[in-house]
Amino acid sequence: MQPAKPIAPRPVVRPSALDDDGQIGPPCPRCGTPNRPDRKFCRRCAAPLTPAAPAVALPWWRTRWPFRRRVRIGGSGQALRRIVILLLVVALVVAGILLYPLGKSVFQDTLDKVRKPSAITPTAVSASASVADHPPSLADDGLTNTYWGAPKTGDSITFTFTSPFRLVDLIIHTGSSTDPQEFQKEARPIALDLQVTSKDGKVHDQQVTLNDKPGPQTVVTGVSNAVGVTLVVRDAAGTGAGRHIALAEVEFFKRD
Repeated sequence: MQPAKPIAPRPVVRPSALDDDGQIGPPCPRCGTPNRPDRKFCRRCAAPLTPAAPAVALPWWRTRWPFRRRVRIGGSGQALRRIVILLLVVALVVAGILLYPLGKSVFQDTLDKVRKPSAITPTAVSASASVADHPPSLADDGLTNTYWGAPKTGDSITFTFTSPFRLVDLIIHTGSSTDPQEFQKEARPIALDLQVTSKDGKVHDQQVTLNDKPGPQTVVTGVSNAVGVTLVVRDAAGTGAGRHIALAEVEFFKRD
């Protein structure tokens, strides 16, 4: 038999002895070994003893172009940022000026829809012309079988109010009566010019088309600070010899 080959003994890993020599200091955050205060790395595992502070999160505007760019030496990046900021400010100002009237109108219209309107009575009623026994006051007496009689198209009736209010809508009753047979006996307005005068003297014009049938017809307006309303008769149905134009009643509603 041949002699067996010698087998080398397996090396035994022994932890290296550390020279404690009484070192006292803050423990390593990784292995807990104490280290002298002047050391920057652990004497056992070489982990940093003074880890870097976590990076501070940037504000949201610094994450947008061109603010996220680093400022170069010489200030070229800074100049670009200032130009972009100036352009954004100018654009916001122009957009605010242009969109303010539209936004205000949308806001007022929304309030008109969510709030319940209430009736308001004019303090005075006048007309450019009237048929005998049918004065303009009959268009505001709360009855639909009496009416203001206009001799011809082009005549107008005006309602005046003491205090300004938000005119949401108005309800118009045409003809001499709600009874279909009586309704046909006189002419009826089918086209009106609605002129709403506000407190500052501005006149808001609106063309109104009416159905030639008895009963209430609602006209949506939405005018603030109204103090006067004028209705001008532009066209009428059922005109003829011996007939005049009958406007039975006009009701006004304001926003509370």
